[in-house]
Order: sequence, then structure tokens, then C-alpha cells
Amino acid sequence: MSKQFAVIGNPIEQSRSPELHHAFAQKMGLDLNYSKRLAPLDGFLANIQEFFAHGGIGLNVTVPFKEQAFAACAVLTERAKIAKAVNTLWMVDGQLHGDNTDGQGLVDAIHALDWNLDQTDVLIIGAGGATRGVIYPLVQAGVKKIVIANRTLARAEQLVSDLKTAVPQAELQAIGLDALDGQFDLVINATSASLSGDALVLPETLLFQHAYEMAYGKPSTFLDQAKARGVLTSEGYGMLVGQAIESFSIWNGVKPNLKDFL
Repeated sequence: MSKQFAVIGNPIEQSRSPELHHAFAQKMGLDLNYSKRLAPLDGFLANIQEFFAHGGIGLNVTVPFKEQAFAACAVLTERAKIAKAVNTLWMVDGQLHGDNTDGQGLVDAIHALDWNLDQTDVLIIGAGGATRGVIYPLVQAGVKKIVIANRTLARAEQLVSDLKTAVPQAELQAIGLDALDGQFDLVINATSASLSGDALVLPETLLFQHAYEMAYGKPSTFLDQAKARGVLTSEGYGMLVGQAIESFSIWNGVKPNLKDFL
């Protein structure tokens, strides 16, 4: 029987994970089955316990369960501890293990674009869970300064104070969206502005070479503005593939090449 994997969330229909994992397995010559699990909002734990009790090997976790997954784990990776959210689960000797592969997915996607991260200055717009999850992997990849800009300044300041001890080798700074300014190698949009259609305005005094939009497949005023300036841009499909590859490699011990799937 094929090894069993799944992604759990609510809603879940939109997930691209099954097609990605099946494509990786085909490329690497592995036999596996990867399905979607819709869990009731109050039934996450029962759902994952049932999955592992029936011999399931690995689970990806999507909205809105990443924080619950984090709380359920007996063993966490360093990056999951810092992210305070888990998107990858597996069992070892009856103990639930958790990791967060989102940030590494972003780093791998940026490297696949042949954009440099070493010794760079990065601006991240937004101070939610998506931002929290990528700070540590970005710094591990060599980023030397990260400025977090958020509409509510206090939220960005809280994130900086939470994370600064985890990344002592980098400089972290918080600013309000009204203070967007300065020169950066890369700007990352981690807000849901691209999802809700709220216009994000990038001032002329904000200078940058590369623009990465975490969302994908939707219109983005952020990318429109970046393209109008002639800078290099990318939407977040590569990050989605990158985090899936990282999960796949944790479970299966082999790592497909991201560029083969873009």
C-alpha cells in the first residue's frame, strides 16, 4: 500500500498540495498517496489523531490550524518554535513532531529566481503570522537587516521584540506604513492587501531592486507598482512549491529541485 500523506485545513478545496506532492513523487520515483482533509473548526486534534492512528506518515497544515498544530506538538524544530506555527507534522515513536517550512520555501523560491539574499537589506510589509514565519530563515540565508512595516506600528514593534533574540546576527526594525522610505535590495508583501484588494501605496522615496508578493494568482497592486518602476518581480507560487518540497524532503528523505516545478 502507498504511504499516506494529506493536507488538513478549513476550507481545503483550494489546496494545491496534493498535485505538488504527487508531481514530486513521480519525479523522484516514489509511490505515495496525498489527500485533502477538511476538519471541523473545533475538530482539528481528533482529525489528526485519526490520521496517524490509521498509519498516516505526514500531514501538512493550512489555515486556520497552524497555531493549533504548533500547540499539539511534543517536539518542534527551531524555526517552528520561532514561527509559533506549524505546517508540517509527522510521528516518531508516538510523539508528534512539527516544523514550519514556509520561510525556507520563500528562501528557496528567491534563490530559484537567482536573487541574492546574502548581506542584503529587506523590507517586509505586514506583521502577521506570514512575516513571523520567514524572519529566521531569511536571516539564516544571510539577510543582514529586516525592516517590518505595518499599518499598526505596535504590532510590528511587538514582532521585533519577540524575534530579536532569535536572530542576533541581524538588525530588525519596525516602522509604520506611513514611514515607508529608504533603500532596500528586496521588498516582500506579506499583507493580505493583495487578497482583499486594499490599495497599498509605495512612495517614490522607497527604493528597491526586487519585489516579492507572497500571494499568487490574484491581481496585486504591490506588483503593479513594482513593475511600473521596472524592478524584478515575482508572485508567491515559488514559495508554495518551495515549502511543499521542504515538507516532502522531511518525510521522504529526498529533495526535488524547485526549478523543475516552476
